[in-house]
Amino acid sequence: MTRIGLLSDTHGYLDPQLFTHFAECDEIWHAGDIGTLEIVDQLRAFKPLRAVFGNIDDDKMARECPEHQRFELEGLSVWMTHIGGTPPRYNPIVRPELLRNTPSVFVCGHSHILKVVRDPKLTNLLFINPGAAGKHGFHTVRTALRFSLDAGRVTGMEVIELGKR
Repeated sequence: MTRIGLLSDTHGYLDPQLFTHFAECDEIWHAGDIGTLEIVDQLRAFKPLRAVFGNIDDDKMARECPEHQRFELEGLSVWMTHIGGTPPRYNPIVRPELLRNTPSVFVCGHSHILKVVRDPKLTNLLFINPGAAGKHGFHTVRTALRFSLDAGRVTGMEVIELGKR
């Protein structure tokens, strides 16, 4: 079993509460719009980090974090990218690949809207967007997620509310 702490859209602000919320996690995933390399450094110093760059991130961030992360973990295929859309309206750039090589778990950010849902049209695809953990954007409550991957299953999904934007 691997415990995951998932956040997105920090936009340069890393809430200190996340270190407490993610203390028992094995990995941290960041789904883009990180904002500063200092956030990447802080998260890497805390736990193993998988991160993608987002549309507000600069070239330095793009050299540090790829646009897409595809990997296998605990019997699940995972694809993380920043701009992925939402079921059934996926980003037209990622949609063909989702149809051709559907992952078990598709993680994205960008919308600032917390959403965890199975896509009924893509067999066994779990769509996850943790909302926005930063203070910039239109969201009213800052959010993140915590969950486990275990023997081909996603379990223990928890929403973390970090307070008002």
